[in-house]
Amino acid sequence: MAESKIETGKRAPRFTLPAHDGSKVALKDLAGKWVVLYFYPRDNTSGCTTEAIEFTRLLPEFEKRGAVVLGCSTDSLESHCRFAEKHGLEVTLLSDPDHRVMEKYGAWGIKKRYGKEYEGTIRSTVLIDPRGKVAWHWENVRAAGHAEKVLAKLDELLAGD
Repeated sequence: MAESKIETGKRAPRFTLPAHDGSKVALKDLAGKWVVLYFYPRDNTSGCTTEAIEFTRLLPEFEKRGAVVLGCSTDSLESHCRFAEKHGLEVTLLSDPDHRVMEKYGAWGIKKRYGKEYEGTIRSTVLIDPRGKVAWHWENVRAAGHAEKVLAKLDELLAGD
């Protein structure tokens, strides 16, 4: 597996990526907000669809807490647009086709499936605090129920502030 290049308490790696809504999203522009940055393998696959729908369902709860939710994969913006439209997704989907940002976040690396090794996206999530520091990191995530775990961790961190 990829070694994480991020550590809790350290500054989150900077990034600027195109979003499916036509905007560019830069971490520096999100200063003062909590950022949920989740990495997923592919649009329209069962696990990725489940995860995106769950984050969309909980988006109002994240927003109440001052958080933005960003999904990121190597898929094209066109694929993201079709994915969002098909499933009524409201989370912002970022495109990282050359996986440069994923590599910075430890979300790209060697995976195994049916005994074969290959490089790909490692489903993971990073919670970034309003100061731009990594507040929490989930590696090798199971899609179902993950959004609720992220919201619970955000509540726990907010209660500690």
